[in-house]
Order: sequence, then structure tokens, then C-alpha cells
Amino acid sequence: MPKILLVEDDEQLAKFLMRFLNSEGYQTDYANGQRDALRLFEENTYDCILLDISLKDGSGYSVCAAVKAANDTPVIFITASADEACTVAGFEIGADDYIGKPFGTRELLARMKNVMRRAQKSSPLLHCGSVTIDPIKGIVYKNGSELAMSALEYRLLLVFFSNKNQMLSRDRLAEELWSLTKEFVSDNTLSVYIRRLREKIEDDPQAPQIIITVRGLGYKAVDE
Repeated sequence: MPKILLVEDDEQLAKFLMRFLNSEGYQTDYANGQRDALRLFEENTYDCILLDISLKDGSGYSVCAAVKAANDTPVIFITASADEACTVAGFEIGADDYIGKPFGTRELLARMKNVMRRAQKSSPLLHCGSVTIDPIKGIVYKNGSELAMSALEYRLLLVFFSNKNQMLSRDRLAEELWSLTKEFVSDNTLSVYIRRLREKIEDDPQAPQIIITVRGLGYKAVDE
């Protein structure tokens, strides 16, 4: 069952859309603001995000930027802001489509199916050892079984797998985490995330074979 995140500050519209999407066979989570949207995104994997621009505690643009920094989950802006500048701004930060209010539910459904279909065709799987990343779905597998990952853990692993057999400095990795959270990433915080990744993907986290330490320099994802 495809899973959708609906981010909309109009609660009446949100309830209507959730009923419609559920009736069409979608599992739908709801957030009415930026903070809740980012929390849900970190805790779950979605096939598509429907995102209003104007939120009660922030901007849909910020949510979209965070989503696209983590993975390539399709994002459709649903908004009453119909001017060209808003549309262009959304596309520039990575939005996959845009639909202005009011809109028909069938048109929304068609746009959702279109962006999800494009997403399924656009990105290959990433492999390293016994671990595989599906960048479209934002899912990590080990020996075919899905691993639970936070958005930050997933982002870090995606950086490693996209740069296999290349040494990545601690500063580079900290910058990747900062780009998602916009919060300072200490050396200790980075070490914690590396440890968490190893606990999830390594057969023996105490003797890692996938993410290895390059002493005094950083880390490397090894795929021999």
C-alpha cells in the first residue's frame, strides 16, 4: 500500500483529502506544520509527499529542501499561492509537481501516480556488501530484509554508498548532516551516528567490513 505524507494547515481540507486518499488505497499520515512534517518524515518512509507552502510554523519550502536532502521522495506542492514566482521557487528546490487550489481530486491522483511512476524509473539501487539502498523508496535492506533507519542515518549511509571506496572526511560527513538539520553537528554526534549505522548494517559492529575507519582522516564504505 503506497504511503503518503499530507502536510496541510487547512484541517478541513486535510480531512477531506485523507478520506479520499484512504478510499483510493493509500495510507496517509497528516501533519499541519513544518515541525510535525519533518518529524514524521524522519520516522517513516513515504512514496509521495503532498505539501502546502504556507504552514502554521514554517514554510513548505523548508520541508521540501529537507526531504530532497535526505532522498528523492516525490513532492507535490498543493497551494493557493498561484503566482509564477512561487511555482518557480518550488521547482528550484526540487519539487516534482505543483497543483493550485482549488483542484479536483482526480487530477491530484493522476499527478501523484505520475510522479511516483517517474521516481520508480529514475534511480538505480545502490549496493555495498550485503546492504542495498533503494533511493526511490528511501529504504535500506540487509540480506533482503528492511532495516529501520532515521532520516539522518539514511542520509549518512546514502553519502557513503554514493562514494564507495572513497575516503570521506569527518568534516564532509558533518556537513551532510548539517544540510539536513541546519543544526551544528559535533564530532561526538557524528561518532554516534557512525556507531548506530554500524550496529544496523555490519555483521560484527566491533569489526566493521562495510564502513571502515581511515585512521586520522575519516571513513570509507568498502565494496570489494
